[in-house]
Amino acid sequence: MRQIPVDTANATVMVAKAPQPKVKDRRTGEIATDKDGATLMVVEVMFSTPDEVEILKLTVPQSGVSEDLDMGTPVILTGLVASPWENEFNGQKRHGIAFRAVAVTSLTAADSASKAA
Repeated sequence: MRQIPVDTANATVMVAKAPQPKVKDRRTGEIATDKDGATLMVVEVMFSTPDEVEILKLTVPQSGVSEDLDMGTPVILTGLVASPWENEFNGQKRHGIAFRAVAVTSLTAADSASKAA
């Protein structure tokens, strides 16, 4: 699957919904993991550029999610990529774009750490 890097330089990004474990199977409640066995999380963010605002659902490894990501927290996205997808279920075709990041880091925590140093 092709991965397209997303430029976040001119964007303001804030947490829209606190991180939740990504569910692989809703019937069983099984939590999704990546190929290395790391638990995957879903973080919803408000991605605002000068032209538009969107809510994006990002998949992020649990180790890449910083603490204290409450609603409204400004964040930095590291390694954000978009991947187009398409599937067919019960004869109906669906398609969309999946977003994945290496890390979602709180700007508040980063500012506090740099002031303490």
